[in-house]
Amino acid sequence: MRTRELAVSGAFEFAPEVHADPRGLFVSPLQEAPFLAAVGRPFPVAQTNHSRSARGVLRGLHFTTAPPGQAKYVHCARGRALDVVVDLRLGSPTFGLWDTVDMDEETCRAGYYPEGVGHAFLALEDDTVMSYLVTTGYRPELEQAITPLDAELSLPWPNDIDLVLSERDRAAPGLAEATAQGLLPRYADCVRN
Repeated sequence: MRTRELAVSGAFEFAPEVHADPRGLFVSPLQEAPFLAAVGRPFPVAQTNHSRSARGVLRGLHFTTAPPGQAKYVHCARGRALDVVVDLRLGSPTFGLWDTVDMDEETCRAGYYPEGVGHAFLALEDDTVMSYLVTTGYRPELEQAITPLDAELSLPWPNDIDLVLSERDRAAPGLAEATAQGLLPRYADCVRN
């Protein structure tokens, strides 16, 4: 498995070996040894999530209040997606920086996103299926969002796709407003977990 550290501190892309033959393919998107070598600690799975989206659906930019925070391991099981991670941790050396992982069902690249960072993805094909492993269970009162259309962040959404957002994501505050409202996690709280 090839590993690449992303521009966001503590975030990684994992590219597993894909075994393809005339029958199809076999792949292991999450492997303990390469994960431990890159991240330095195990990934305790508390919940798995699965979403299916039409082309143009933009989900995110989501994060969980820290503590407890929530780390994610994400891959695209079907279709294609542009997956984005943004450092929202106040005091982080990479605060405000973002990076992308191109995900699809052929390469099976995955992204690991630590506690306190924001995550979003854009479905580039109909019936794009994203699979998430997360370290904490869903607690709606801890779920936060920043608009993925924030001009200050200037995320790399393609101009040739009509974006479809939930009302929650469209109405979410921008980075400056979320900072002023005290919604963002502190880096020290996130790396302590």
